[in-house]
Amino acid sequence: MENKENIAVGLDIGTTKIVAMIGKKNEYGKLEILGVGKAKSLGVARGVVNNITQTIQSIQQAVAEAEENSGYKINDVVVGIAGQHIRSIQHTDYISRSNPEEVISGKDIQILIDQVNKLAMLPGEEIIHVLPQEFKIDGQSEIKEPIGMFGARLEASFHVVVGQASSIRNVGRCIQSSGIELSGLTLEPLASSDAVLSQEEKEAGVALIDIGGGTTDLAIFKDGIIRHTAVIPFGGNVITDDIKEGCSIIEKQADLLKVKFGSAWPGENKDNEIVSIPGLRGREPKEISLKNLSKIIHARVVEIIDQVFTEIKLYGHEDPRKKLIAGIVLTGGGAQLKHIKQLVEYITGMDTRIGYPNEHLAGNSSEEISSPLYATAVGLVMNSIANNTQSAYRLEVKHAEPIRNYVPPVVEQKVEPTLIETEKTKEIPKEPDFISTQDKIKRSFFDKYVDKIKDFLDNAE
Repeated sequence: MENKENIAVGLDIGTTKIVAMIGKKNEYGKLEILGVGKAKSLGVARGVVNNITQTIQSIQQAVAEAEENSGYKINDVVVGIAGQHIRSIQHTDYISRSNPEEVISGKDIQILIDQVNKLAMLPGEEIIHVLPQEFKIDGQSEIKEPIGMFGARLEASFHVVVGQASSIRNVGRCIQSSGIELSGLTLEPLASSDAVLSQEEKEAGVALIDIGGGTTDLAIFKDGIIRHTAVIPFGGNVITDDIKEGCSIIEKQADLLKVKFGSAWPGENKDNEIVSIPGLRGREPKEISLKNLSKIIHARVVEIIDQVFTEIKLYGHEDPRKKLIAGIVLTGGGAQLKHIKQLVEYITGMDTRIGYPNEHLAGNSSEEISSPLYATAVGLVMNSIANNTQSAYRLEVKHAEPIRNYVPPVVEQKVEPTLIETEKTKEIPKEPDFISTQDKIKRSFFDKYVDKIKDFLDNAE
């Protein structure tokens, strides 16, 4: 007899890596990761697909690996959307109710949201998310939950996330061509925020900075509501490029240098600390000063944080510290850079911590999955579970036959620099999270836009 379970699947299509993650909620309400697949992202630049064929191959490799690790066949995925084409606007709209003697229901809110979805955008742009913030009924303001109240005029302020239609459809095309269905779509910084932020932080006011390979995503919360989102078109890859150019080494060596010995704070390294890079094809090894390496990294990280801080100040005016009491939370692969927390605190003057998704994960989860690197993927799985439990994805348990022609990744020759690694910092346990009403409302608006993408893909065939 075929055993079936409700399983959630998240697909993080990043500039550096593509991650397919399969998970489910255990009996304690924690996320149990059943399988993870990771592939190098070859067809994505700054969060935007620029090579359909390579992206499809990377998605298939990540999905096949997740299936091999979990024993489940992936049919549907919730995908994260990001990229430099994303922007957000604030909008206020209202409806007049024909019968004010009836209580306001979810249908009234949906009518208002549908009305906002018809807003005229710039040519080539489409609305991705319509996120209600605060409601107003017959002039009474600061209403977070209007359902059950009476009134003739229902008004709301919205956070509207907009993206380039062609970029979004290219993502849809890649997923469909990979042999899987697109079941949900969400903005990546929103997914990351679900994974690493607590409700208390969202209430107090917090800025989430997700430093990825190609982009740095920003999401600002206050009073439990999303207030501002932005995408900065720079990430960890530009730091690697700077090291490659500044030290005259190949990209693989530059990335290893950044990960193993890189620091965002130049004052830490002594002048006599040298790292030896193996030469190419029998050439002499190259010696690089760690002080010079950290100076290169520091200059680029300062530039990225300055741009993010400018966006934060657009929301919080000149002194966001008074509005965002919980400060800044750093996540994503770039958050693992040594001393980046101290540098962000120095530039912004705001309290900063590193965001780990481990508080939502089951106790037996591996240390690798608890890394900030997987925050978006964990958030996408959480998002797909919370979005609609009755439409959680049905995955068939595998039998003896293989699902796809899985090709294991080629083991490349190591070109690692030689120096003793420093001890890793320990994770700080965080308080448990809980889901607010606003978060539940926010998660119910994906289906309509996903249907639009599916219609477009069906008509294109």
